[in-house]
Amino acid sequence: MKILGIDPGMAIVGYSIVDFDGTNLNLLASGSIQTEKGKSDASRLYEIFQDISQIIEKYSPDIASMEKLFYFKNQTTIMPVAEARGVILMALEKFGVKTYEYTPMEVKQVLTGFGRASKKEVEQMVKIALGRDDLPKLDDTIDSIAIAICHTRNCRDLITK
Repeated sequence: MKILGIDPGMAIVGYSIVDFDGTNLNLLASGSIQTEKGKSDASRLYEIFQDISQIIEKYSPDIASMEKLFYFKNQTTIMPVAEARGVILMALEKFGVKTYEYTPMEVKQVLTGFGRASKKEVEQMVKIALGRDDLPKLDDTIDSIAIAICHTRNCRDLITK
């Protein structure tokens, strides 16, 4: 099963494609969509929609696992992130990709056993789960991998292909 992991944002959307056969995890692709700060919100949202659509078309994920908005420390970023999530959800719906959502605390709990784990602890568990040390540099991309891995360990109705 190919899982599209998504860490949504207006400036940066982290994404990854993880293959899970019921036992083994394999990172097929990862990266980020980065929008320019000087552009209008509408232009940035359209860019996110277009790029996510291209990723879906290229990799044909079976499902998507995305970070859910739960609580934000920075109140100025919550609306743009919510808007970015909206266009991502629209693209996933357009292509018929079933989507599961997890809060950051749920992802940390599933990966590390502690819902308030640090980014470094989550990164370490991602390395262990994938059996590799060469992870992408961008936190948003690593978070998208963690979100995809969370789904493999949390979802009761996994469909193996």
